[in-house]
Amino acid sequence: MTVLEAAMARASARVDRALDRFLIKAAVDPAVIHKAMRYSVFAGGKRLRPFLCLGAAQLCGGRAGAALPTACALEALHTYSLIHDDLPAMDDDDLRRGRPTNHKVFGEGMAILAGDALLTFAFELMARNARVPGVKPAGALAAIETIAREAGTLGMVGGQAADLKAEGWHGHPARANRAWNPLPRKQNKPRERLLDFIHSRKTGALIRASLKAGALLVGAPKDRINALDDYGRWIGLAFQIADDVLDVAGDKALLGKNGSDRDNGKLTFPAVYGLEESRRRARAAADKAKRALAPFGRKAALFEALADFIVNRKK
Repeated sequence: MTVLEAAMARASARVDRALDRFLIKAAVDPAVIHKAMRYSVFAGGKRLRPFLCLGAAQLCGGRAGAALPTACALEALHTYSLIHDDLPAMDDDDLRRGRPTNHKVFGEGMAILAGDALLTFAFELMARNARVPGVKPAGALAAIETIAREAGTLGMVGGQAADLKAEGWHGHPARANRAWNPLPRKQNKPRERLLDFIHSRKTGALIRASLKAGALLVGAPKDRINALDDYGRWIGLAFQIADDVLDVAGDKALLGKNGSDRDNGKLTFPAVYGLEESRRRARAAADKAKRALAPFGRKAALFEALADFIVNRKK
């Protein structure tokens, strides 16, 4: 196990313990909704966004524990997005992390409610963070505002909406909604620009918010927040490209999902650029992410290693 993998495992275990404390127990009525929430939260996963939040707090001179409630909130937000993303009206997936998706176990209505409940729960946790010793209320409020914006229509939700509207663009022009395009009419390479528009929001926005929130909670100066935001933009891009490549070329058993992007006519990096060019772009994004960490010097070694890990991962 590498130093990075060990650090991520420790952070994941810490976040899981905290989530188990924070989440309402499954036996509490109405038990079915609490079971559905816990089913997806504890289905596994890299806990990437909490790791980024805790790591950013520490990198900016604070205690990682000062950001723990918000780190858990970010995982709750991410899980809600996955539950809804898997629904028949969205990507219609049967598997997530090697297990049946939430709606396959609890039904569509309960899955929607489980996602709604996790979204609401996330804001409760973020508000609690204002009472953690060493966190100023102004920092907590700024973190909440950042996460709310990046998770909403100008971020993750907006990216998902654009993704839905763009289905069929690359290979099935008859299916594509060509009347809709959020970009200026006289743009060159509309597919490429739309792809960037979608994924900078759908995936990148919450990754950037995780880093900025951790820094804001410990009162980091603006230049450090900006450096982390730049890093987040590039690792978010690298992560999405790697995810798209794995959807095409990865081991489905190892990934724990069937891979529905091609079937749904999704606008993805391999669909637009091909596999080899996509891999090159992921590597270039990871290199730019590492350069963004220059203000932190050697203290940012884990985040540098993370950029490499993201593009080399197998699941």
